[in-house]
Amino acid sequence: MVDYYKVLRVKRTASATEIKSAYRRLARERHPDLNGGSEGAAREFALISLAYRTLSDPQERAFYDTQLQRAHGGDLPGGSVFHSNNPHAQRLRRMAIQARFDRRVDQLIEADRRENFLLQQAVFTTVTLFLSTFFVSWFKPHFWARFELLGRAILVTLFFIGLWHLAARLKSCFEHYTYTPKSIHDSIINADEPDKPFTRFTASTFLILGYLLSLAGGLYVGSAMKYFALFDDIHYLFGQHFRPDLLFYPPIAVLIVDSLHHVASKID
Repeated sequence: MVDYYKVLRVKRTASATEIKSAYRRLARERHPDLNGGSEGAAREFALISLAYRTLSDPQERAFYDTQLQRAHGGDLPGGSVFHSNNPHAQRLRRMAIQARFDRRVDQLIEADRRENFLLQQAVFTTVTLFLSTFFVSWFKPHFWARFELLGRAILVTLFFIGLWHLAARLKSCFEHYTYTPKSIHDSIINADEPDKPFTRFTASTFLILGYLLSLAGGLYVGSAMKYFALFDDIHYLFGQHFRPDLLFYPPIAVLIVDSLHHVASKID
């Protein structure tokens, strides 16, 4: 039976705070991203996470301590064959414990993969929004003016779908990665640190400033490029003024990139 206390390198009398500190230290050292991303590193990290989840929950820890005592202490009262020193009973105990351990490890690996996928989605969405805003404000493409009625209808439809998709994606990212700070009174009563890395204000500020900087940067580069003779031959790519229809394109770009990422992840 795996000794979770040895996995986290703590004593069996360790407090919840000591267990949490040990887990954070080991997680920083053994995270798969810092160890080549191999399957072995992923399983080792999953074992550390499983040990922490078990020992950080009072009920899980009590049940685990009982199982650990039975594994190392021989017979215990109760009369069940699973509590005896019979070789067959010991074998059944080991098989049951190993099966439960394997299920938990597989669940943790799958949870880690889902977490990585959610992180990739957040990065793809944010980076695509900023880059598309930068390039659209730079080149100012003339798609709207060149499209007929059908093309404009398709463009507007894609814009509303992309806008809904962008709002849903950002809402999901905010729910998963941000938190609202507690009042001073609540912080004193409950000293636990939030598991989410950013506050709502920090994330909102980053998003708004990033969008405005991308927009301003693209407009600046576009205004500077028109003075280069090299771009006279491809003047059809550039507009002279910022137009309302340019706001259509960043949400559409996010929709396309996220869709391709989703398809690629399904194929993988």
